[in-house]
Amino acid sequence: MTIYYVNSATGSNTNAGTSEDAPFKSFWAVENLKPQPGDSVLLAAGSVYNDQLDLKYSGTVDAPITIGSYGVGDAPVIQSPNDGIHSLYASNIVIENITISDTGGAAIYGGYVSNWTVRNVEVEHTGLSKSGSITFRTGSNITIENSTINDVNGDGVWIEKVNGVNFINNTVTNAHGTAADAVQMNDSSNIAISGNTLDQTGAVTPKGVIALVRPVNAVVEDNTIIGGGFGIGAQAGTNVAIHGNDISGYGGYSWSYAIGLGDQGDTRDYDISGNYIHDGVWGVAVSAAGTPSYVREGIDIYGNLFDDLTQAALKVDRPASGSFHDNFIASDVTPYSISPTIIAAGTFPVYDNTTVNESETTFASADSLVATEASLSLMADSAYAGQDSMTKMKAEADHGHHGDPFGEDGVSSESLLLRRFGHDGFDKGSDVADKGNYFGPLDVADLFGAGETGNAFWHPNIPPPPESSHYQDGLVLSVILHPEDALV
Repeated sequence: MTIYYVNSATGSNTNAGTSEDAPFKSFWAVENLKPQPGDSVLLAAGSVYNDQLDLKYSGTVDAPITIGSYGVGDAPVIQSPNDGIHSLYASNIVIENITISDTGGAAIYGGYVSNWTVRNVEVEHTGLSKSGSITFRTGSNITIENSTINDVNGDGVWIEKVNGVNFINNTVTNAHGTAADAVQMNDSSNIAISGNTLDQTGAVTPKGVIALVRPVNAVVEDNTIIGGGFGIGAQAGTNVAIHGNDISGYGGYSWSYAIGLGDQGDTRDYDISGNYIHDGVWGVAVSAAGTPSYVREGIDIYGNLFDDLTQAALKVDRPASGSFHDNFIASDVTPYSISPTIIAAGTFPVYDNTTVNESETTFASADSLVATEASLSLMADSAYAGQDSMTKMKAEADHGHHGDPFGEDGVSSESLLLRRFGHDGFDKGSDVADKGNYFGPLDVADLFGAGETGNAFWHPNIPPPPESSHYQDGLVLSVILHPEDALV
């Protein structure tokens, strides 16, 4: 396992390249050495490379080849008239701690590759001669995390025919072009899109924000999604969960939607819950261009908040089966627009939704620390929306396939479900093991009292501890509310 150092300013290709004092000058010298599993190619901080880095050799799962940086200062920059980093058939690669900008083609292009990780990479102003940013076509196990993509021509991220995609905690802003989305994934499976901020408000003629075309087993959760002609298009997929996203600012077309499905192919088993959908056109649209005979079944839409929409919270105008229940809908938003034939068929029932008046969306006034259940029917005003919001879930103890009063499903009407955190008014303790942010109910009576209020919750899939236990296994989620910090 060898570390190769490259410094475009002080290096020489006649150097050994194996120490910071004797670095190579260009990628050419490293490529000629045919990097082996476990080798690292480190670029000097502050250096600039006006060439394409070709990765032709693979690491192993336990010993990947790493492209990174060394030294103190700004991240090294790869510029190129072609792609920044280009690879075909290479696997087990890590790319980290670098910047790729002003490329003619993609920032990173990988074809027929597997087990790639891209992390802490900044991409800016790429796709100057042919559209492209981060692109993977045909492969498996691709992770893109903690990276920034800005001001690119074409899709910010393009994934096609990849089994196993993790797109986690990234920021994508301003992917330009009439066919451009912040993120597009085609014909891929086992997808996780989580914790990202995706903002298309400054993009020139963008198409949308997230486009999933024929996904299988996809989770889109806890993202902030802004702008574009639509928020999330998951038009034809199987087993898709869209949870806890803040979707706003989309529009420009009469059909613009926060979440759209039912076009481009069969659509089965969608769970759409806990999203804050606001400042747009349609909410959730189950529709299609024309009248294709696609299957649209198993669509469960519940626990979402709809506010400031010019059209209905729900649109269903093509044959579909599912349900729309236990949502919160602002009083100035039309609850639904469903085809009369679908209403007559009874395949998409609407029930137990709550209309929210503007006066009910205030968390608590500064002169009133005493709150009743009625005043707490919704606690998600503009100051605490999205990831800073707390949403009350009015539901039965059992909702179909979830069937559990804990976590993101039903709780009693006297309880609040803490779905998201991020405001100073809340402290989050340890997450339930392997379950991420699955939160339990907090009784209204516990919210407002002297000093801090706390509670702890045990996940139902884990046997409860004995009464004498002090929850020492780290499987408990603790929640503390500071009332003085949670006031409007």
